[in-house]
Amino acid sequence: MARRRRASTGRGASELHSHAERGNEMTMTKKILSILITILCFSACGYRFAGDASFPGGVRKICIPLFENRSGEIGLETGFADDLMNQFRRNSSVVLTGRESADAVLSGKIESLNTETVSRSGAHSALERQVKISAGFELKGSDGKLIRSVKNISASESYPVMSDSMTTEHFRRNAIAKISKKIAELAYQYLSGDF
Repeated sequence: MARRRRASTGRGASELHSHAERGNEMTMTKKILSILITILCFSACGYRFAGDASFPGGVRKICIPLFENRSGEIGLETGFADDLMNQFRRNSSVVLTGRESADAVLSGKIESLNTETVSRSGAHSALERQVKISAGFELKGSDGKLIRSVKNISASESYPVMSDSMTTEHFRRNAIAKISKKIAELAYQYLSGDF
């Protein structure tokens, strides 16, 4: 009698196992179907995945030299150029290259950097300041013809003012770094026509 129980228990476990496999297959089918529907919805809405942005003028290879810096703030040109290059790496199939092999050159100009007090504690004590940076960009073909330009892109960021000037400067530098990323993103969108 013990043998019969084992045999029937073995058969029941086998049936449960095949039922679980069918459940897993249905779950997998549902997942695949939901992924396909999501892709179709995004493509119908005009959404583009990163890496497939096209650039105007048939540009496939681009050179981004250091920016011209008219702000008076030393070193901004390097960070701004780096952030714009990172936008291209993340969002475009355009290849970053040297000037000699580029289809186009994207030059940037940091026009201004202004700082103002946003909030105070008394007449002479600032609690918070805001830094604002404006920049412009030109995309020119290898023949020197202007493909697209964007002027007066600006962004601002607030930062706290502390009693320690080194800490305040640290917060100011972080605010400038955030602005650089914002301007790079906006410039990329305008220049690629993705706005």
